[in-house]
Amino acid sequence: MGVTTEPSVPHPRGLYTLFFTEMWERLSYYGMRALLVLFMVDQVQKGGLGMTDKTATAIYGLYTAGVYLAALPGGWIADRLLGAQRAVWIGGMFIAAGHFSLAVPSVAAFFLGLVLLVVGTGLLKPNISTLVGSLYPEGGARRDAGFTIYYMGINLGAAIGPLVCGALGEKLNWHYGFTAAGVGMVFGLIQFRLTRHHLGDAGLHPPHGGDRQKRDWAIVAVALGALAAVVGLALAGVVQINPEWLAKRTTVVIVAIAVLYFAGVFAFGGLDTAEKKRVGVIAILFLSAAMFWSGFEQAGSSLNLFASRQTDRMLDLIKFEVPSTWFQSLNAIFIIVLAPVAAAMWVALARRGRDPSLASKMAYGLILLGAGFLVLAVGAKRALAGGPVWPSWLVITYLLHTVGELCLSPVGLSSVTKLAPPRLVGQMMGVWFLAASLGNLLGGLIAGEVTGENASEMPGIFLQIVGTAGGTGLVLLIFSKPIRNLMPGVK
Repeated sequence: MGVTTEPSVPHPRGLYTLFFTEMWERLSYYGMRALLVLFMVDQVQKGGLGMTDKTATAIYGLYTAGVYLAALPGGWIADRLLGAQRAVWIGGMFIAAGHFSLAVPSVAAFFLGLVLLVVGTGLLKPNISTLVGSLYPEGGARRDAGFTIYYMGINLGAAIGPLVCGALGEKLNWHYGFTAAGVGMVFGLIQFRLTRHHLGDAGLHPPHGGDRQKRDWAIVAVALGALAAVVGLALAGVVQINPEWLAKRTTVVIVAIAVLYFAGVFAFGGLDTAEKKRVGVIAILFLSAAMFWSGFEQAGSSLNLFASRQTDRMLDLIKFEVPSTWFQSLNAIFIIVLAPVAAAMWVALARRGRDPSLASKMAYGLILLGAGFLVLAVGAKRALAGGPVWPSWLVITYLLHTVGELCLSPVGLSSVTKLAPPRLVGQMMGVWFLAASLGNLLGGLIAGEVTGENASEMPGIFLQIVGTAGGTGLVLLIFSKPIRNLMPGVK
């Protein structure tokens, strides 16, 4: 952060309402996510669902992709019908209900819980961030500092969730872990309800409501009715859903939507030459981000299974086996420790006129992702040859992936808002969410190819990720100057 001569002004009290609400929500999300694949592949006799790795990781990919996709209608509903405050409250109730549904030892309750979690997170996640921004109408450095505090709440919850829910789920009973996630969200709701008055009028009313609300409510009712019908028919066994087939087809659909959207914008969007160049850069960002998240988001799938099956987690000195879910906290812990270092480094480089360009930062993120999978490929080869390996292989992988995230993730959203033509900013933000959703789907499908019966393929496929991610990063780095010339004034 740069030095400022402005007098120190305390942050709005509402920031801390949102900090703790988000902390509890992320605790519940990442705590549940750490358990999800392990629970699905565990034997039925031990309380799991007895699924194959391919099926479990496909479901995992669909679930995490659904969370990002649901943010689009979630933001629309808040803008037109509910307002951000009520969207956060209702979304939190859906999330709590979803976790408690997962706590019921029933296959039907499990899938119902996932649907409730997707709907709830889609309502809460985009709108709580909107509320943070609404507390700082003046913008500026104070707003940036407020978001920094808020993001610390995200990572604090993400660090604690796997430790608590993971220990309960792995050591006692899977459903205790899911229950703990639900209790965490309930704490968040209680805190939000008791302190929401500190938010004032921020997000209290929908900014784009009006005489079209009846029509908009009808659209929501039809959409929810259709979703309920599909879920009901699937749970009743009338409609058979193959998760692997659905994940692959959904991937094709998302790619088709992205291609058609960019083609339509270029052909019929009325863009001038400068705008076309900038939209072209956004298309490059889309591909780079999707590739990055397809590797990074395997934390809850292939990396989680590697921790469970190929990692020696026994602490002989105290006769304690570390739960494999605890490795899921490493990313958040590294973020908390390294984010201030990264921010200081970018500021120092900018003062010297050496701040890397947008394309360069994206390239570094992809190269570091590839480096992490290179470490894991070597670890996997050693594990397959001689049995479980030291946890250091996973720790180094998570460290490299986290540094890559710090290079790539912070520049993504802000760059899209800077590059997109003003009339298309909302649509381009939706495209960014599509990239994350696509990456999660691909990550789930890739994970299914390196585990279970395909474990022998693990080193080879990890090396393929090294080649694709690292190779794309190198290409971006080589062409970073031409890409920068497409967007003058934007680094």
